[in-house]
Amino acid sequence: MNTWNTPAWRAGDWRGWLDDHGSLTRRLKTVCPQLRVQRLSQRVAPPLHDEYRALHLRRGQRAMIREVLLLCGDTPLVFAHSVIPLRGLDGPWVALSRLGNRPLGEALFANPLVRRYPLEYRQLDARHPLYRSAVAHLDMAPRRLWMRRSQFALDGQPLLVTEVFLPAAGAYPAPVSHIHA
Repeated sequence: MNTWNTPAWRAGDWRGWLDDHGSLTRRLKTVCPQLRVQRLSQRVAPPLHDEYRALHLRRGQRAMIREVLLLCGDTPLVFAHSVIPLRGLDGPWVALSRLGNRPLGEALFANPLVRRYPLEYRQLDARHPLYRSAVAHLDMAPRRLWMRRSQFALDGQPLLVTEVFLPAAGAYPAPVSHIHA
């Protein structure tokens, strides 16, 4: 299972988290009122191989890449990786470069003009760079993790958000899934 669009029902207990179409930040706050965001990095760099295609970028183009942890207290629940093409930072996404430790999801879902495209799902292991980035914040690394990604657009400018669900998130009740097996 190394490709995007793996059916979410294959994720078993994780499918409710994967298929929740609302704000993940808002959903996590319902099960963890002390949820906080810790910005790990924000830099201009080349996107990952499969992100070029999703964002319609040419190989070698750079983007702003932001990585954060969503934590319940000090326990990491989700590793999030966001990619914004630089042309979007000169336009509708300019404010996102100044989020700091504030959640990106709150900014996206607060704007009714932001369009969200369908969710994609994938299981990942140690061969994927996002797996390695995510497990760097764990005491013990599981063999595999589930992640989802979604593209957002504002004024025709894309933004790609990938969320990697860490083992501790499984201790919280997942949203009711809308997927039929």
